[in-house]
Amino acid sequence: MATAGVAQQPEVAAQAEADPWSHVLRLPCQLSLELPLPDFTVGTLMRLEPGMVIDSHWAVSDDLPLRVNGEVIAWSEFEVVANRLAVRLTELA
Repeated sequence: MATAGVAQQPEVAAQAEADPWSHVLRLPCQLSLELPLPDFTVGTLMRLEPGMVIDSHWAVSDDLPLRVNGEVIAWSEFEVVANRLAVRLTELA
């Protein structure tokens, strides 16, 4: 078994040299987009239904912080693509 482990070492090293990020690309991360809702209460949450519109008091022209694992990595804006709500990155942090 020691021989098989040694034989794989150069292959792993070559892959790491080709792409130094290869060992972290599959790590899970939490992506979140924060939209301030100042008048949102638990009562509002309990009354949510499909198709409901919630007033965010957020100007359309203002970018929203996009966070990965709690850290701001970019600023973004909402965009409608086909019948889906999408997020467009406008600036990297």
